Amino acid sequence: MGKIDNDKVINGEGYQLTTLDKAIGLARSNSVWPLPFATSCCGIEFMATMGSAYDMSRFGMERLSFSPRQADLLIVAGTISKKLGPILKQVYEQMAEPKWVLSVGACASSGGIFDTYSVLQGIDRIIPVDVYVPGCPPRPEQIIDGVMNIHKLVKKESLRRRYSSEYRDLMKEYKIEMKDPDVK
Repeated sequence: MGKIDNDKVINGEGYQLTTLDKAIGLARSNSVWPLPFATSCCGIEFMATMGSAYDMSRFGMERLSFSPRQADLLIVAGTISKKLGPILKQVYEQMAEPKWVLSVGACASSGGIFDTYSVLQGIDRIIPVDVYVPGCPPRPEQIIDGVMNIHKLVKKESLRRRYSSEYRDLMKEYKIEMKDPDVK
């Protein structure tokens, strides 16, 4: 189990008090459900990362989700063609909030060596990316480091960040509609 690192934590014999934000962040960071969107050689490295030698399940990622409605971390690994771009965006839009994106490898992050008319030059042109993992292809240790950075982000993220005006403006920039949380 993780540790809540906060100056305002009150410890006593048999109890620990903290803020609701910190407790929920800790729970979220230790129960991330990833959705792999893997192509090319980065997809093979991601498969190796999920194997017994590297064991991603020790980070609370035991269950891979192959439905966007049941995932909160989209792992895009490999080359994304422009024809595949709208499908990737649709998968992202189908995920429930809160959601995070991990861009694995040079191709997903910047198009890699494929500077052609048919390859998307970075998935951040169509969906927002939280963490980038460099490499061509990245080693499993690098993918694990990217996942650890996602966990740090999830742990420290405010419950209200997704409803902030900055986040709404970012989604408008990507032409992604957000439902108003106040409208039922």
